[in-house]
Amino acid sequence: MKTFVVGAGSDLGVHIDGAHLGPVQLMNDLKGFYKGESTSFVQDENIIKSRNLSDRRKNEYEIDKYNTKLYQAILEKVKENYFPITIGGDHSIAVASALANAKVHENIGIIWIDAHTDFNTFDTTVSGNIHGLPLAAITGYKNHELRYFFDGNTIQPSKAVVIGARSIDDWEQDNIRYSGITVFTTEDIKQKGVEAVVEEAFRIAGEKTKGIHISYDLDVIDPEIAPGVSIPEFDGITEEEAMKINETIIKHIDQVTSYDLVEFNPLRDEGRKTEQIAINLLAQIIRAAENKGKFTPKQY
Repeated sequence: MKTFVVGAGSDLGVHIDGAHLGPVQLMNDLKGFYKGESTSFVQDENIIKSRNLSDRRKNEYEIDKYNTKLYQAILEKVKENYFPITIGGDHSIAVASALANAKVHENIGIIWIDAHTDFNTFDTTVSGNIHGLPLAAITGYKNHELRYFFDGNTIQPSKAVVIGARSIDDWEQDNIRYSGITVFTTEDIKQKGVEAVVEEAFRIAGEKTKGIHISYDLDVIDPEIAPGVSIPEFDGITEEEAMKINETIIKHIDQVTSYDLVEFNPLRDEGRKTEQIAINLLAQIIRAAENKGKFTPKQY
C-alpha cells in the first residue's frame, strides 16, 4: 500500500518546548530507508506561545489553525487511498490525523497508546495543556472548539481504547466514566501481558468498524528508558513491551487505517535513546503498511 509520512511539528499543546523539533529529526533519520511521499507542517515561528499554567485554553486558536491545515493535507491523501503515518509533535495533532481518517472511513475505532488518557475538557484540565484533551475531542466528548474544521462523525467512545495509562486527573476520571471509553493501565499490561491487552483492544476498537486509527505516544515508555518526552511519567513499560505493542499492531495491519507516533522531544533525550526507539517503531510500521494486503497476519 502507498504510505504518506507527515511531519506534524507543533508543541503548542504543551507549555514545555521541544516536541515541535521531533518530526524534523525523525524524518531526517527516515531518509536512509523511506522512499515514499512525505510532507511537513511546522508551527508558525512568530507565535508567542502561552506557557501560563493558569491559562486553561493555552494556544487554542493557534492549535485550531495548525490542525485545520494538517487535517486537510491528511484528508486529501486518505481519499487517495494512502496510509498516513503522522509524526508529532505533541498529541494535540492527533485531532487532525484521527478525524481525517474518520471522515473518509466514516466508522472507525481508535487505540490510544499513552501514559495519559488525554480525556480532559476545558472545564476539567488542571494544566491547560491542550495535548491532554485530544481523545475527548476525537470521540465527541465536548471540546468541539478543537474540531471546528471537522464536519463528519466523531469516533464512538465505545470503540476507543487507551493502553498504558498511569496518570489520570481526578476530574478526568469522571469524564472517562461517563463517556464509555475503555482504559488498560500499565498495571494491566504487567498482569495480563502486552499481547493479551493489545488483542483485546483490537477486539473492542474493531468490532463492527471499518478500520482502526493508532495513536502511539512515546511517554508510555518508562522515562529511564525513553527520556525524550515533554511530560514523563515513571513506572512505564519497557522497550521490549513497547516493541511488542507495535508487533501486535502489525499482526492486525489490515485493520489499521492510519498511525501516529507523537511526543518525541529531542531537547530532553539522552544519548539519542528515545530517538532510536522511535525510529525502530516507525521502520516497523512503514514496512508493514507498505506490505499491507500482500501477506497474511501470521507471516509477521
